[in-house]
Amino acid sequence: MQVFFGRGRFQSAGRCPALTITRLSTLKPPIIAELKNSPYLCNRRNRYGRNRKEHMKFYNRESELAELQRIQNLSFNDCSRLTVVTGRRRIGKTSLIMKSVEGLPTVYLFVGRKSEATICTEYIQAITQALDTFVPNEIRTFRSLFQYLMELAVNKPFNLVIDEFQEFYHINEAVYSDMQNIWDVYRKKSRMNLIVAGSDYSLIRKIFQHAKEPLFGRADNIIKLSPFDLSTLKNIMRDFRPQYVNDDLLALYSFTGGIPKYVEMFCDNGILRVDEMISFMIRENSPFTDEGKNLLIEEFGKNHAIYFSILSAISGGINTQPEIESALGGMSIGGQIKRLIDDYNIIVRQRPVLAKQGSQTVRYEIQDNFIRFWFNYFDRHRSLIEIKNFAGLQSIVKSGYPTYSGKLLERYFKQQFAESYQYREIGSWWEPKGDQNEIDIVALKLEKNQAVVAEVKRQKQKIKPEQLAAKVAHLKHKLLPDYRIETVHLSLDDM
Repeated sequence: MQVFFGRGRFQSAGRCPALTITRLSTLKPPIIAELKNSPYLCNRRNRYGRNRKEHMKFYNRESELAELQRIQNLSFNDCSRLTVVTGRRRIGKTSLIMKSVEGLPTVYLFVGRKSEATICTEYIQAITQALDTFVPNEIRTFRSLFQYLMELAVNKPFNLVIDEFQEFYHINEAVYSDMQNIWDVYRKKSRMNLIVAGSDYSLIRKIFQHAKEPLFGRADNIIKLSPFDLSTLKNIMRDFRPQYVNDDLLALYSFTGGIPKYVEMFCDNGILRVDEMISFMIRENSPFTDEGKNLLIEEFGKNHAIYFSILSAISGGINTQPEIESALGGMSIGGQIKRLIDDYNIIVRQRPVLAKQGSQTVRYEIQDNFIRFWFNYFDRHRSLIEIKNFAGLQSIVKSGYPTYSGKLLERYFKQQFAESYQYREIGSWWEPKGDQNEIDIVALKLEKNQAVVAEVKRQKQKIKPEQLAAKVAHLKHKLLPDYRIETVHLSLDDM
């Protein structure tokens, strides 16, 4: 596995395109300490056998890494501090954290869904090995173990990393109040750098940001990791495929949404052309085949069926609540829609630009590009996968790619606008009835009464300027009479 964070360089000893590291969260704690000191973490031969030495860049996490290291220094030199790192699964939380504590005394604990006594037994072994210290084998509760660690940190500063911290809710919810009491007693006289990570954003937010929760107000910093931005994806393409064309960049964006784990899989295998990416994803034993299902079952648990039905409907173009409820046999889905937006951050509620907050003119979109792609092809064509007709599914995806990626190109340019920090609102515009005047992008500038309206097509020659001009005139008359509107035509050439 390669790690794609930040722009600082790893000084690799071999001819390696990237740092190679085993995913720590899949290993038992005693093995982690052993692997951290292994020379095999740093060297990997380039599959193309290049003669020049290459270094893997530390992409797009400079500020987060610097913040983690700053808090670590304060913890070791002053008093204990608590940092929370969150973000969707596959975003690279564990790798970033372990990079920030590299070379320092560190205990790494992964919270799996086992009994409290079982995980404490595993943790005792990990702590003993990581800190070269005695831990009583009789400890069977996390409360006792955490207190022991806080007492140890009074005389010996170290990092304590607890991964998938929200899982204690399913083991013993009282752990959080126990930790709060012990933290309050020992924080000022100990020197522990406590870092907790969690993929369930809704639970992590509840644990640390809801006023009635015991750990409310205890976090010194909360870092939420986001997917790679567009400039980072371009840097990765330049580094791993210098001769790339913009359609390759669009494919990487469309298939991965900038999620490091998925980007890594393509780069690690030298797969960065459109057709190669599709063939790599759709094949026997592909890790992508069940990724969407596994990812969402981890999120939704036993209630996943209703959420799958909603996402399947949205991916198929059924994007208003009444239409979705009708497709699901009249089932009321208001609560599930709210959770998909607020708790899981998988879908987004879209209204026309400048529409009032309570406007009923609402469309829902899957905002996670990978999940969107997975439902459009892997879930919808599950029968082809079951009979191992991967060639047939590849053909469907490749023939549909120009149309599918056209919508993602519009999303790409909206993100490009947002990352320029020149606009106060970016969206699309449509009327409640009829789509003859629908406009792909309407972006309101920070300057008063200035806007940009864009039509997006993969090929510039398919844009009809006179048709867009008529739409802009209608928009100006109906919504923006006092605005100076700039009209632009955007295509693959403008990425």
